[in-house]
Amino acid sequence: MKTVRALIISVLLLIVGSSTQVWAQEPQHEEKPAKPEKQAKPEQRQPPQNRDHEQNRQQERMQREREQTQQQQQQQQQQRIQEQRQHQVDQQQERLQQQRQREQTQQQQRVQEQPQDQLTRQQQNRIEQERQQNQQQQQRAQEQRQQQLNQQQANQQQQERMLQQNQRNQNQRNRDQQEQQRQLAQQQWQQQQHQHEQQERLSQQRQQQLIQQQQQRLSAYRQRLDEQQGRLQQQNAVLQQQRRMAQYRFQQEYLEHLRDQDRRLREERHDYNSDPFFYTAPIYRYNRGGSYYEINQYGADTLRQAVNYGYQEGFRAGEADRQDGWRPEYDASYGFQDATYGYNGYYVDPEDYRYYFREGFRRGYEDGYNNQYQYGYYSNGSYGVLGNVLSLILNLQSLR
Repeated sequence: MKTVRALIISVLLLIVGSSTQVWAQEPQHEEKPAKPEKQAKPEQRQPPQNRDHEQNRQQERMQREREQTQQQQQQQQQQRIQEQRQHQVDQQQERLQQQRQREQTQQQQRVQEQPQDQLTRQQQNRIEQERQQNQQQQQRAQEQRQQQLNQQQANQQQQERMLQQNQRNQNQRNRDQQEQQRQLAQQQWQQQQHQHEQQERLSQQRQQQLIQQQQQRLSAYRQRLDEQQGRLQQQNAVLQQQRRMAQYRFQQEYLEHLRDQDRRLREERHDYNSDPFFYTAPIYRYNRGGSYYEINQYGADTLRQAVNYGYQEGFRAGEADRQDGWRPEYDASYGFQDATYGYNGYYVDPEDYRYYFREGFRRGYEDGYNNQYQYGYYSNGSYGVLGNVLSLILNLQSLR
């Protein structure tokens, strides 16, 4: 404000100084020539004293008029200067006022704009915070939904596992009951068989015939074992080329078992005369290929063993093909083609053993490939066929 006042005073001084110079330079108005006096008529001519007196008065009057005129002119000039000064001052004040108004307006605009900018930034910050909060809420809601879904899936899986465990427990109880019944029936049968053995024995001639058949059968079986081991090695090489590693591992174990069987047969020294099979009379008959065959208890146990071993190896073969992602084809497995796993060469013909081994193998392969236990069970590290399925496969008919 001090700067504005100093500026106004300076401008006024400049205006006053310039106005004074203009007034000083203006030319003074010349006095108007006095009007010539009218000549008096001759007949009214005044005396000389009166005439001088009249002239003096006229001169005084004229002098007064000139002075009045000069005063009026000076007053008018001063008035014009004053008006000009006032006009300049008014213009200057008006410009200053306008300048102040513009500055005030700009200042107000700046003051108004600054809160508006701050308000805009605050609104943007609030909007951004609300957006982030909404995103966080949506994310938390999604996480909660995912957790609930995971919990539901976990609960469902837990329920399924519990149901499966209950089913396995029930199957195990059923198998245990069947096993107990089988063992009890076997004990009863053994007791009865022992009594029959005491009462009945095969003739010496029949015993010798059975021993000769067994020796011929055993010799042929040994020769066949050598051939089968060579074929199995060739098939293992094919499996390696096909990258069926699970099936390859299964057949490697099958090959090792065949080698163990061959080694045991070569090292064994069998006492035929003390073996009860060769003097025990048949008590069952079975039908295979439209023909009936008679066997004793030892032969029946061997056929049961063939079915169970077949189911075990079939389950492992089907499981291996499933792990390799291979199509189901149980008859392409070497275990099915060989069908002598667990056979020791005694008590039943090799063809009978292979027939019942394949019956168990086919059912075990289906369970293993489908990862189920429809025909058999697993207990204490070994596989077996369910009792009702085993009875249906063997269909043994008692001779007594």
